[in-house]
Amino acid sequence: MSLFGDGLEKAVQKAFTRPAPKNAGPQMRYLVKQLGGTKPVAQMLRVSQRTVERYVKDQIKKPRADLAARLEREVKKRWQPQIRAKARAKAASTGGIVIDARARMGYTAPIGSTDQDRIRHLTIALPPIYAARLFDAQEQGATDARLQEIAAEALKEVYFQDGGRRAGSLEEVRFTDIEHLEFEL
Repeated sequence: MSLFGDGLEKAVQKAFTRPAPKNAGPQMRYLVKQLGGTKPVAQMLRVSQRTVERYVKDQIKKPRADLAARLEREVKKRWQPQIRAKARAKAASTGGIVIDARARMGYTAPIGSTDQDRIRHLTIALPPIYAARLFDAQEQGATDARLQEIAAEALKEVYFQDGGRRAGSLEEVRFTDIEHLEFEL
């Protein structure tokens, strides 16, 4: 996935009420149940149907590293869909989302202002409207660059312009060279 997409997924996964299966056998059984058979699971994971059947019967217990990563990613993508939906809806309607970022940030402004880019470490609570925009864009398959633009707009309004109380002539915020990025619902 991507830096922003993965960050949003991790934030939503913190809302899970039960841990996702950790071992290969329970993970395969969960996917077989979700997808309705071993054949669709085999196609999704790019392994043979017989391999999936062996994992389901616990004849194979330890997958290769690449298969283990794909398996974990696919299970977490489907785990507790109602809890995931509730967490997103709450963030988009009332709770908002907190972004913790260490990145190079600057802005475009009229001549005479100090718009030099510099490394900033910000932990900012974004309003629900931006949480909704981030989650909607992610669901529609937006690129990491698009999610970054939305986050930059949010930082412009909340941090640089303080909700319209200052820096009204600010034109654009640059949000680049991201060293750390984390979201919290």
